[in-house]
Amino acid sequence: MIDYQGQDYQEVVGHQGLVVVQYFATWCGPCKMLKPVLESISTDMADVKFWRVDIDLFRNQAIEAGIRSVPTVVLYKDGEEVDRQSGYQPKERVAAWMNQFK
Repeated sequence: MIDYQGQDYQEVVGHQGLVVVQYFATWCGPCKMLKPVLESISTDMADVKFWRVDIDLFRNQAIEAGIRSVPTVVLYKDGEEVDRQSGYQPKERVAAWMNQFK
């Protein structure tokens, strides 16, 4: 997973194929639980780009993405948002959800 550092946001989500973005906060318990789930999935899905955006550091990106709670995972395919989920989910559910859009 790549931590977002303020680069042009279209470069992050605008890739061909599937891009996964987790919006999180360091103080969020469910976000901490979801991080190893996404890291594990990212090793299984080497062709998918995985990003993390800290909503406290990059508030504008969170606002532009319409993030209302954390953790929220947004899937982008070929530069367009295709789905999103909020809250913690176990690895099997998250992986099955993502595989629908590959």
